[in-house]
Amino acid sequence: MASLERTTPLPLVLASTSPFRKEVLERLHLPFSTFAPNVDESPLEGETPSVLVQRLAEKKAKVALDQYPSALIIGSDQMSVLNGKVIGKPGTHEKAVAQLKAASGHRVDFLTGICLFNSASGEMQTDLVTFGVHFRELSDEQIEGYLQQDQPYNCAGSFKSEGLGIALLDSMKGTDPTAVIGLPLIRLVRMLENQKVKVL
Repeated sequence: MASLERTTPLPLVLASTSPFRKEVLERLHLPFSTFAPNVDESPLEGETPSVLVQRLAEKKAKVALDQYPSALIIGSDQMSVLNGKVIGKPGTHEKAVAQLKAASGHRVDFLTGICLFNSASGEMQTDLVTFGVHFRELSDEQIEGYLQQDQPYNCAGSFKSEGLGIALLDSMKGTDPTAVIGLPLIRLVRMLENQKVKVL
């Protein structure tokens, strides 16, 4: 692993407690800390999902300012949308079954807001990355078997594309498969490079 001084001009902080985002960020082999952002994620009146995830990504990054006044802080937020309706994390087995039954044979769009906040300079880079997945026609037996194995109850859309969840799909459409997991690395690498971080 490259040294902190050589790779990051400022400490790198992931403003998320998601084990999935942490695992994705580790792919870059950059040292980083994690921070638990405690923010109100309620949508504003009339706010679209695409605007909401970008606002929340910024909010999660900015809330770490007091603890990290001189750092590069990563904020991210994700929602999945099916037929114009936002699908959240199921939380329970029963809700996961219902989500996958609704997604069966349909396309689900994952909208991910990504933000890199330089808390020393105040510079903020924010973007929206979308990724679509088309589910196969799923039987009750397939849904049950999948949920027993992957138990994706803390995942938007009730599946893990990096796990057995890939078997639920007919196709995927997008520019960055890590966006489905909640942290679009392709876009983040560009943001980091804009801040003089040598990822490669």
